[in-house]
Amino acid sequence: MSKPVPKPIAPAEVLERARAVVKADRFPALASIDGDQPRVRPVSPVRTDGFTVFVANLRLYHKTGEIAANPKVELCYMDDEHNQVRLSGVAETVTERPVLQEIWDANPLMRQFLGSLDNPQLLVYRIRPTRVRYMQEWALEYHEVPLA
Repeated sequence: MSKPVPKPIAPAEVLERARAVVKADRFPALASIDGDQPRVRPVSPVRTDGFTVFVANLRLYHKTGEIAANPKVELCYMDDEHNQVRLSGVAETVTERPVLQEIWDANPLMRQFLGSLDNPQLLVYRIRPTRVRYMQEWALEYHEVPLA
């Protein structure tokens, strides 16, 4: 069996391809650090603006302490064709009420589960990207995605 040969990607296509992968994956994996041990779990972003990703969380979840101790995180997205995007960034707690209200209004499952935007257990993280990389299946080579 011969190894598949990936089609070359024009640099101008990388941004568009990366955005498509992010859009296609509803449950990316979020990696954080627990002391000296990496931890990975699927998350469901509640909002995505370009490559800035918003993730809802509960204060009682273990990742709350992990992110408080080290806000550097990574999200890994994959589409049905196994193309992937690795988004490294810094997580910060969203405190702007208008942003929280927009997220709340757009997410009926959050409203049903938490009851109120003022639920003291609710946290929303904004993950600001510091690096985004795209890899086409079988290419085994990452392409830097422009952030600006």
